[in-house]
Amino acid sequence: MARMLVPYDPSWADRFEHLRVDLAAHGDPDWVIEHIGSTAVPGMRAKPIIDIAVRVVDRDEVERHRPGLESIGWRLGSSVRTHPVMLLETGGTRTAIAHFFMAEEWEHVNQRILRDWLRTHPEDVVLYDTAKIDAVAAASRGSSYSAAKTPVIQEIVDRARAQRGLPAVPVPDKHPS
Repeated sequence: MARMLVPYDPSWADRFEHLRVDLAAHGDPDWVIEHIGSTAVPGMRAKPIIDIAVRVVDRDEVERHRPGLESIGWRLGSSVRTHPVMLLETGGTRTAIAHFFMAEEWEHVNQRILRDWLRTHPEDVVLYDTAKIDAVAAASRGSSYSAAKTPVIQEIVDRARAQRGLPAVPVPDKHPS
């Protein structure tokens, strides 16, 4: 079942900053590292897991820095199929997810586009927030939390991409559960 949604917590920005510093120190200090996901949108309810976007040159760069990241608790793993992902857990609970995106795709990353859109479109924060509440309810009945919220994410990302002059693309990036 999906982890419970909680009200927005202003400390999420500080948690991200701490994680950003650690990723740069144990990875590459030249990485561009951004806070993404619902915890990056002030006022939005979220699962208390910090999502992070890291711009890397290529997949080999992730592998080169993997030992350093693993030394501070990050591990490879995720059902995401479009890019490398590392997870951080504390006491058996997932606390952060680092998504590694290649430099050539950085400007078109849906997670960054969605975050930017939601920060300036409060009506879509409400729409997405409602979809997440409905997705938690669907997950309690055995459905996938991610799949249940995907139609609303797709709708919002399509609008955000259109405003940037980008074509619509499917937003799901996970293997089916």
